[in-house]
Amino acid sequence: MPLDLGQLSGWVGGACWAMARVSGLMLVAPVLGASLIPARIRLGLTVVLTMVLAPLAPLDIKPLSAQGIEVLAQQVLIGAALGFLLKLVFEAVAFGGQFVSQAMSLGFAEVVNPGVGGTVPVLSQFYTMLVTLLFLALNGHLQLIDLLADSFRTLPVGTQGIGADGVWGVLGFATHLFSGAVRVALPALTALLIVNLGFGAISRSAPSMNLFAVGFPITICLGMVALWLALRGLPGAFDTLQTAAWDAMRQLVGGRP
Repeated sequence: MPLDLGQLSGWVGGACWAMARVSGLMLVAPVLGASLIPARIRLGLTVVLTMVLAPLAPLDIKPLSAQGIEVLAQQVLIGAALGFLLKLVFEAVAFGGQFVSQAMSLGFAEVVNPGVGGTVPVLSQFYTMLVTLLFLALNGHLQLIDLLADSFRTLPVGTQGIGADGVWGVLGFATHLFSGAVRVALPALTALLIVNLGFGAISRSAPSMNLFAVGFPITICLGMVALWLALRGLPGAFDTLQTAAWDAMRQLVGGRP
């Protein structure tokens, strides 16, 4: 059977569009695109997803034409936007851990986080590890791949990308970075606020007491207790943020929220 060059061009184009959208997602998305995962594994996962999703992206546009380059840029932007929305959820949790660290006087205790290429407070890294395990336990990675595959149906490959409304939707969801951080850190911060108010009352009643020497170990000890009690509400706060992110991603690609 002779090889049809037009059919071959369609196959190459479908693989290019699928790889562009998958690559955009893998560059930004947490867990799947984390720099902690070896580059060979990430590359292999990208190739496997491209092979599976390529039949969903047929398009009669030459990949090396000007229109093809425009479509390629649109697919990378769509994948990156999907990954960025989910990335905001993890950053909100890490931001909440930073709030708790500062309230416990542990802001100076930092560890190297290869995922961001710098140092972060210990509690931020601890919170991030917990929600990463929750994300994997709840099959969040499989849900992300399913949403990516469904996006080829709800937002087909073409010159029309996410548009201005989609960009504003991503920027609007960015407000969850601060509200989600407060939601994560609020139980521990409330307990530590009561402790600090108690220290303020003690300093007024006994001005000669050195609260810097006494208050520091007490704040850390009571902060650990408050942190242990506040961890019970972390799964609920993370689930709320994650649900909002899934709804925003489905709206972005034109699916039902």
